[in-house]
Order: sequence, then structure tokens, then C-alpha cells
Amino acid sequence: MSEFRVDQITNQSGSRGPDIAGITTFSATSGMLMPSGTTEYRGGRGRGLFGGGYTFPAPTTNFNIIDYVTIATLGNALDFGDLAQQGTNNSIGACASSTRGVWGGGSEEPSTNSNVIQFVTISSTGNSFDFGDLTFARRSAGACSSSTRGIWAGGRTPTSQNVIDYITISTLGNASVFGDLNRGHSSNTSVGACSSPTRGIFAGGYSPNVNTITFITIANTGNGQYFGDLTVPRSSGGCCSNLTRGIFAGGNSTNVIDYFTIASSGNAIDFGDLTYSSSQISACSNSSRGIFAGGYFAPGGANIISFVTIASTGNASDFGDLTQGRAIRNAGCSDAHGGLGD
Repeated sequence: MSEFRVDQITNQSGSRGPDIAGITTFSATSGMLMPSGTTEYRGGRGRGLFGGGYTFPAPTTNFNIIDYVTIATLGNALDFGDLAQQGTNNSIGACASSTRGVWGGGSEEPSTNSNVIQFVTISSTGNSFDFGDLTFARRSAGACSSSTRGIWAGGRTPTSQNVIDYITISTLGNASVFGDLNRGHSSNTSVGACSSPTRGIFAGGYSPNVNTITFITIANTGNGQYFGDLTVPRSSGGCCSNLTRGIFAGGNSTNVIDYFTIASSGNAIDFGDLTYSSSQISACSNSSRGIFAGGYFAPGGANIISFVTIASTGNASDFGDLTQGRAIRNAGCSDAHGGLGD
């Protein structure tokens, strides 16, 4: 292997130039951008995870399975590992930084709720580890994040709750109270959630179904504020985003996909249709694609994964299959979603 030395460029002291080994030719029109960031951050992002879920009819099963996909490609999901919290992994909420995937809350039917928060390192595979606890046990909360903070909002105990919790994703520990959804009604369970680097968005809700969209500023604490309305009232849809646009898909056995611009306020607009009509869908994204997986598809849980191109409009296309059909809020997250800011 040859070695190419550039001695005209020196270090700060002027004592030597950089050594670049293993390159025989190099050409460029203007320059070269070197990778930056920690090793686990470089080159490996764009992975989506789907964890937990529940299937029926009888015999019903709570799943602790975590699947993963590479969002930029097509194909079936692969086994990542297991959620460590046994039996309360349906109706769970998930969010992520560029390195960690985090799940919080959950339920074991008919009434056992969990306050457990658990996490994985997205770039590896393996089982989850304990992170801490939510401020109280709940299921069906909406979850989203920036690059630093994870948020869980609403849920049920079994009554509808409007409390918003937050964590610092890089630091293990219990959640703290952020504020309230402040919606003026009790439909704060089974909300869809997504984010930009600055705003968290919570859309829809159950009992009764509503079309309300609420937002928070993630870096602050405080109550939610009115954003606008979905095109139709519904709950338990899949919600994801890139830097600018949020997508809400399905819910209440519909195939409707809506979109909205996160930085502004206003009503959602029709985007297209999912490949199937379902509720209890999970979602994740990178900067260009939104992925929707699982959900209730009569007579039980679906294994279907579909995708859209977020910047456009149109119907979803087939992506592949989960390792196991599952419904009732298996939860998705990714290391490249819109809340991460890159």
C-alpha cells in the first residue's frame, strides 16, 4: 500500500504535516469534508426500531420483541433483541437520540400499567436496559424527542391523563414533569407524536376521538398550545417527521395520511393513503422517509411495513414485513428522525 504525504500543511506548532495512508489517487472539484463526531455517530445512522406490541384474538400475547430496519432500503425487519420489561410492552411510547432508543410506560391487559423507562444503543443489537421511571405508571402516551430530551405526553391510568414528562436521553434517571397537554378535553390517550429540533407535536386522541393537534417547545417546560386540527378525528395513528414536516397516518381503522409544517401552526392537509387501514400503528423516519409498521388489521396484528417520501405527497408503498404481526401500540423510533436537527 502506498503512502501520500502532504507536508505543505502543518500542525499548529509547524513541526509536521498530516499523514494520509492508503490513498493512491485523489481528485475533487473544490475540497474534501472529513467525518466528524464520535465513532458510533459516523456513517451508521438511519436505523429504525419497533419494540413491543400485543396480538389478539385469543390466545393474546404481549411481545417484548424489538425489530430493526434500515430506513433507506427496502426489506423485512430483523431481530434486534428484547425489551427487558416483561408483560407490559403494549401501548408503550418510544423516542430516540442519534445513539439511544428509549421506551417508556406500557400496559398488560386489562389494567396493569408500567412506569418503567428502558433503552438500547441503536447502532448495536441486544436487549434493553433500565433507564429510570416515568413520573407515574401509564399506557398509550405519545412520545417524541429532540437530540437531547425525550418527551412522553398524556396516556391513561386507566383514566385519561394530560401530564407531560421529560428526560435527558444521555443521562440515566427518572423523568421530571414538563407540563400539561392543556387541551381543554379529556382525549389525551393514544396521541401520535413527532418533533422538529425545537417543537414536539401531539396529534389526535381517544375517548372520544378528536382531531386536535398540540405543540410544545422541547427545550423549555410548560403546557401544550393549540396548533391546528387533523383532517378527521382519530386516535392511535403513526406519527413521524423530518426537520420541517410532520406526518400522521392511519388511526381508527382508516388509511388516511395527513401532513403539516411543524414550524408554523395550522390545520393538517391530506397527504395520501396507507397501504392498509389500521389503528395502533407505530412509525419512525429519517430525513426523507416515513415508515409505518404493524397495527390492528382484522382479525389481529399486522406485520406490514409501508413507507412514504415525506417531502412529497402520495400513497404509501410496501417496505417489507415485521418479524411478528402485532397490534396495540408497538412503538417505533430511529436515530435519524426530524427532531435530531441533521
